[in-house]
Formats: sequence, C-alpha cells, structure tokens
Amino acid sequence: MILDVFLKLSRIAVRRSVAQQLCDAGLVSLNGTPAKSSKEVSVGDELQITKGPLTRTYRIEKVPSAKQVSRSESGTLYTLISENSDDGAI
Repeated sequence: MILDVFLKLSRIAVRRSVAQQLCDAGLVSLNGTPAKSSKEVSVGDELQITKGPLTRTYRIEKVPSAKQVSRSESGTLYTLISENSDDGAI
C-alpha cells in the first residue's frame, strides 16, 4: 500500500490530497528519510510527520488489504510512539 493511501485510511490525514501535500512539502519521513506519497509502506515502518510545531512518530502495525477501513479499525493500524512540540518553551 502506498503512503498517502495509508495516511488516509488510518485517519492520520483527513483526505488523500492532504496526505499528498504533506509528503510533497517534505513533512513526512519514512524510516528516517523524506518520503514521497507513492512510497510503499509495510508493517514495522516508522512514520514521522511534522505539522507546525508538532512532530509525531508512528509505527505501522497493520497494512489493510481493503480500500476502506472502519473508523474503529483505523486506530489499530498504527501506534503513536512519540509526540514532540517545538513551541519554544523551556
């Protein structure tokens, strides 16, 4: 499954076009390297997504085979590993 579809199905990104924009802007890294939206993802990969001052790191737990995923199942596709804020606070 490609990265932008995974981000949409997992509901990390609200729409596929938003996921593509994040990737195009260089805000998404897969296993430590900047990733294009067409990059294949697999179980165990680590995603790092930066939105404003917030950087979140996720580990992919499942890659769905279906094109649609229920809202309850979408949360089981990944695990949030860390969440860092760069808001300038000491």
